[in-house]
Amino acid sequence: MSSIDIRHPHSLAPAKARKAVEEVAKKLAERFDVEYDWVGDTLNFVRSGVDGKISLQPNQLHVTAQLGFLLGALKGPIESEIRRVLEERFK
Repeated sequence: MSSIDIRHPHSLAPAKARKAVEEVAKKLAERFDVEYDWVGDTLNFVRSGVDGKISLQPNQLHVTAQLGFLLGALKGPIESEIRRVLEERFK
Protein backbone atom coordinates (compact mmCIF):
# COMPACT_ATOMS: atom_id res chain seq x y z
CA MET A 1 0.00 0.00 0.00
CA SER A 2 1.09 3.54 -0.73
CA SER A 3 0.58 6.37 1.69
CA ILE A 4 0.21 10.12 1.43
CA ASP A 5 1.30 12.44 4.25
CA ILE A 6 0.98 16.18 3.61
CA ARG A 7 1.23 19.07 6.05
CA HIS A 8 -0.04 22.37 4.69
CA PRO A 9 0.07 25.71 6.54
CA HIS A 10 -2.98 27.98 6.64
CA SER A 11 -3.94 31.25 8.27
CA LEU A 12 -7.72 30.76 8.40
CA ALA A 13 -9.77 30.99 11.56
CA PRO A 14 -10.79 27.50 12.77
CA ALA A 15 -14.43 27.88 11.63
CA LYS A 16 -13.40 29.06 8.15
CA ALA A 17 -10.82 26.27 7.83
CA ARG A 18 -13.44 23.69 8.80
CA LYS A 19 -15.90 25.13 6.26
CA ALA A 20 -13.27 24.99 3.50
CA VAL A 21 -12.41 21.36 4.34
CA GLU A 22 -16.12 20.53 4.30
CA GLU A 23 -16.48 22.08 0.83
CA VAL A 24 -13.57 20.00 -0.47
CA ALA A 25 -15.10 16.86 1.08
CA LYS A 26 -18.46 17.53 -0.59
CA LYS A 27 -16.78 17.81 -3.98
CA LEU A 28 -14.88 14.57 -3.38
CA ALA A 29 -18.13 12.87 -2.41
CA GLU A 30 -19.85 14.06 -5.58
CA ARG A 31 -17.01 13.29 -7.97
CA PHE A 32 -15.54 10.11 -6.50
CA ASP A 33 -18.24 8.57 -4.30
CA VAL A 34 -16.24 9.27 -1.14
CA GLU A 35 -17.96 8.91 2.21
CA TYR A 36 -16.83 11.20 5.02
CA ASP A 37 -17.60 12.17 8.59
CA TRP A 38 -16.18 14.46 11.25
CA VAL A 39 -14.73 13.22 14.53
CA GLY A 40 -13.77 16.31 16.48
CA ASP A 41 -11.48 18.37 14.24
CA THR A 42 -10.66 15.46 11.95
CA LEU A 43 -12.52 14.68 8.76
CA ASN A 44 -12.29 10.97 7.95
CA PHE A 45 -12.93 9.85 4.37
CA VAL A 46 -13.16 6.45 2.75
CA ARG A 47 -14.02 4.75 -0.51
CA SER A 48 -12.86 1.63 -2.21
CA GLY A 49 -9.07 1.86 -2.41
CA VAL A 50 -8.67 4.94 -0.16
CA ASP A 51 -8.78 5.47 3.58
CA GLY A 52 -7.70 8.84 4.91
CA LYS A 53 -8.21 11.88 7.07
CA ILE A 54 -7.72 15.61 7.18
CA SER A 55 -6.84 16.94 10.63
CA LEU A 56 -7.43 20.61 11.36
CA GLN A 57 -4.65 21.93 13.54
CA PRO A 58 -3.81 25.49 14.52
CA ASN A 59 -2.29 27.07 11.40
CA GLN A 60 -1.89 23.71 9.66
CA LEU A 61 -3.80 20.95 7.90
CA HIS A 62 -2.50 17.40 8.04
CA VAL A 63 -3.71 15.12 5.24
CA THR A 64 -2.98 11.41 5.45
CA ALA A 65 -4.27 8.61 3.26
CA GLN A 66 -3.61 4.97 2.57
CA LEU A 67 -4.01 4.05 -1.08
CA GLY A 68 -4.90 0.56 -2.18
CA PHE A 69 -2.98 -1.33 -4.83
CA LEU A 70 -4.65 0.20 -7.89
CA LEU A 71 -4.66 3.79 -6.66
CA GLY A 72 -1.13 3.35 -5.32
CA ALA A 73 0.04 3.39 -8.93
CA LEU A 74 -1.45 6.89 -9.20
CA LYS A 75 0.08 8.24 -5.98
CA GLY A 76 2.04 11.01 -7.75
CA PRO A 77 -0.91 12.56 -9.60
CA ILE A 78 -3.21 12.16 -6.59
CA GLU A 79 -0.72 13.85 -4.27
CA SER A 80 -0.16 16.66 -6.78
CA GLU A 81 -3.90 17.29 -7.03
CA ILE A 82 -4.27 17.36 -3.23
CA ARG A 83 -1.43 19.90 -2.98
CA ARG A 84 -3.00 22.02 -5.73
CA VAL A 85 -6.39 22.10 -3.99
CA LEU A 86 -4.80 22.92 -0.63
CA GLU A 87 -2.81 25.75 -2.16
CA GLU A 88 -5.97 27.11 -3.82
CA ARG A 89 -8.20 26.89 -0.74
CA PHE A 90 -5.75 27.48 2.12
CA LYS A 91 -3.39 30.30 1.17
